[in-house]
Amino acid sequence: AGAERIVYVDSGSTDGSVEAARARGVEVVSLDMTKPFTAARARNAGLERLHHGPRPDYVQLVDGDCEVQPAGSPRIPVSARPPNVAVACGRRRERHPRSLDL
Repeated sequence: AGAERIVYVDSGSTDGSVEAARARGVEVVSLDMTKPFTAARARNAGLERLHHGPRPDYVQLVDGDCEVQPAGSPRIPVSARPPNVAVACGRRRERHPRSLDL
């Protein structure tokens, strides 16, 4: 089972990402790049878009420099989740941690 809804937040990409997303039926939010970019601003824009439409059972945030492993995102049904749990996080690590060493 795939995602019922995908929101892609774009920060001025020029690689065809927006066109590719739209061609697949993905909702695109284009940030106003005259304002300073932050990852938090992008996440907030995506979450704001989710307020318009059906409420999702869960939200997965993925940055452009992240890679999702197929087995890395277990789904916890809302009915099975303890009521005091708001966030679940898997293991995150750099794939090439020394790539920026000079």
